[in-house]
Amino acid sequence: MSIFSVQLLTGLAYGMLYFMIAAGLTIILGVMNIVNLAHGTLFLLGSYMAFTFMNQQFSFWIALLLSVAVTAVIGIIIEKLFIRQIYGKELEQVLLTFGLAFVIADTAKWIWGTEPQTMAVPALLDSSISIGPMVFPFYRLFVVLIGCLLALLLWYFESKTRIGAIIRAGVDDRAMVSALGINVGAVFTGVFAFGAGLAALSGVLGGPLIGMYTGMESDILVTSLIVVVIGGLGSWKGSFIGAILIGLIETFGKIWFPSLSMLIVFLLMVVVLIIRPQGLFGREVA
Repeated sequence: MSIFSVQLLTGLAYGMLYFMIAAGLTIILGVMNIVNLAHGTLFLLGSYMAFTFMNQQFSFWIALLLSVAVTAVIGIIIEKLFIRQIYGKELEQVLLTFGLAFVIADTAKWIWGTEPQTMAVPALLDSSISIGPMVFPFYRLFVVLIGCLLALLLWYFESKTRIGAIIRAGVDDRAMVSALGINVGAVFTGVFAFGAGLAALSGVLGGPLIGMYTGMESDILVTSLIVVVIGGLGSWKGSFIGAILIGLIETFGKIWFPSLSMLIVFLLMVVVLIIRPQGLFGREVA
């Protein structure tokens, strides 16, 4: 039973990590209708920038804040210089963001090299708790807590604030929002920056959990896209449930069916698409 509990908590920790990056991706997709294939590289940037800040004697917490802020600014630059020129052009979006992903990833290799790196767990969280005869790292519980707090904040932001109402309306009818005199361009810039910041947040928190290596941006992008497909376009709630499912399936699958864990993940996606093409919480398209 203790082994099951440990693996359950591990799956939840990975699930919350996937949720943090997938939430930003699904909000960008849902609100802006932007296919951002460079989203995984923002995860990579967040992780490596925090690593650099920590090497400059900044604490983990300051490095986290700086990495999120810098990546959000990079997101603003990308949206204003590139994305804004191709709204409504899906093919151009795919080609542009695919190219940006290569540029950013190769720049990261040039700056930080190709050797895998490790990020130390902050001293405050560098301990374990006992679960029967097993021990479980406290840092993973912290990641679960942050993921749950983020879900709560997104719920409040979406349901209780004016900006959240504007974003909900933008998902349903962007033309109407624009006709009401709302600066849709500023909203889109803010949404893209927010999504980029979430990618960086997950990258920093994921550093001590999954390590850091060039190429992880592709792995995390594929996983986050699967989460978005399962959860439903534009739904952070769907991303929350989908990410937990993927985290648990990966964790238990690697124990029970180590060679089939990713196959099971893709099979889940196929089943969801067959039964409910719009995803678990996605809007049905008439």
